[in-house]
Amino acid sequence: MPDDEGLPPEFDALFQEHYQLVYCTAYGVTGRVEDAEDVVQTIFLKLLQRDGPRDFMSPNPRGYLYRAAVNQALTVVQARQRRERTQVSEDLAESVPARASTHAEDLHRRLYEAIAQLNRKAASILILRYLHNYSDRDIAKLLGTSRGTIAVTLYRSRARLKKLMGDALGEES
Repeated sequence: MPDDEGLPPEFDALFQEHYQLVYCTAYGVTGRVEDAEDVVQTIFLKLLQRDGPRDFMSPNPRGYLYRAAVNQALTVVQARQRRERTQVSEDLAESVPARASTHAEDLHRRLYEAIAQLNRKAASILILRYLHNYSDRDIAKLLGTSRGTIAVTLYRSRARLKKLMGDALGEES
């Protein structure tokens, strides 16, 4: 039976229980509060709009929502990168006042861009490990895979990030 706002009580409970995970995951990928809020809104709105049974998340709604957050956040970052690449720099220079970014901001931006270049599984595992501080065992359980797979993926993803970041930082010199 829906509550006063017309939402089923099980949806409200799901939202309350998993909002923080979805938001933190989205923020970890996008690096922007606005984008993270958009991701949360998109995911839960899609859940509400779904027709038919909502047992698609069982037995692991946390894992489902986490993967949805990573996928949606990566989509947001990739769309942002496409928009930035297609903008004409002269128009941008005229419409936006110049602002010197700090080294830390530049490094964070490059990190988000590098994470967006990883495949979704690798990005997902990195975020769980370094943003949410999950152990390899916890990640394996959440994603339904082995600890060995997680360890190998983390190793390869760190190496790929190091290369991507090195390439990006090398462009400055």
